[in-house]
Amino acid sequence: MVITAALDPAAQLLHALLSRLKLRQLALLQALDRHRTLGRVAAEMRVSQPAITKALHEVEDIFGNTLFERTSRGLVPTAHGEAVLDYARRWLAELDATAHVLTSMDAGRGGRLRLGITQQVPQQLLTAALTHMLDRTPRIAVMTREGTTDELVASLQARELDCAIGRSYDGSASGLVQDTIYQQEPRLVVATGSVRRLSRGPLDWARLAKLDWILPPPNTPMRRTYNAIFVGAGVQPPVPLLETTSTRSMETVLRREPNAIAIVARDVVSEMERSGHFAALPYRLNWNLPPVSFFALERLAGHPMVVSLKKVVTEVAREMQHTQGD
Repeated sequence: MVITAALDPAAQLLHALLSRLKLRQLALLQALDRHRTLGRVAAEMRVSQPAITKALHEVEDIFGNTLFERTSRGLVPTAHGEAVLDYARRWLAELDATAHVLTSMDAGRGGRLRLGITQQVPQQLLTAALTHMLDRTPRIAVMTREGTTDELVASLQARELDCAIGRSYDGSASGLVQDTIYQQEPRLVVATGSVRRLSRGPLDWARLAKLDWILPPPNTPMRRTYNAIFVGAGVQPPVPLLETTSTRSMETVLRREPNAIAIVARDVVSEMERSGHFAALPYRLNWNLPPVSFFALERLAGHPMVVSLKKVVTEVAREMQHTQGD
């Protein structure tokens, strides 16, 4: 009796991908996901719609599954399609990153680093990070992107960033390394002209809740933190006048609205106060903001460029915290 060895389905699929899959087919899938109609993809790629249909069938044949379904809402990825798209985005992002690194090196740079930062990273810390990379020999080309911690983590996982400085993250962060840098103390910040009026009496969250609040967007870690503070004080969280993580937007509203108020990290408030337009209320809050953390892709955590950057921002953060404690 002849015994035929069982074939590993994953190995078979891998063989098909290595031997048949082309990068332009991944770009096609990404375009289909972006536009969700064959006609728009055909117009973007300047080919006929039947050619796009044929190309999609070829890709689906390689993966052995239907990747998109036709619905009244256009093309919708199947479960298999979502899985393939997730990896396609990462592959294409890695290819884009490689192209930029190589062109940076051709221009005489020592490489390229994509850094994410949250809006409330103090200028001193950001300056230290950029100075460290730009003062290297040869210099490092840098791309920065601002966003909430949630957005930065998503960009890291999509391979659109190499590392980031943000708040500690308690969600799923597979493929990332997260290290706490330092704690930030919260302050209540208002317009300078409103300080005396709004600081009368002891800290009273019920009274403060009636002011015009500037809060982070809904369903963000910081918004949940602030809501918990009000609930813990037995007060209904306020309906905000402005929802933003933008420091510029926050400063604009604080300057024009006499009852506007926000919670901002102490070191960021110190920077805002230098303009003379903003000041912290004289209340000491008995809790800390989620700690500032350094994030890096797991595969890059040991890269000399990333290691040296983390060391610099950690040392500067430690000095900042020591100064604040004096």
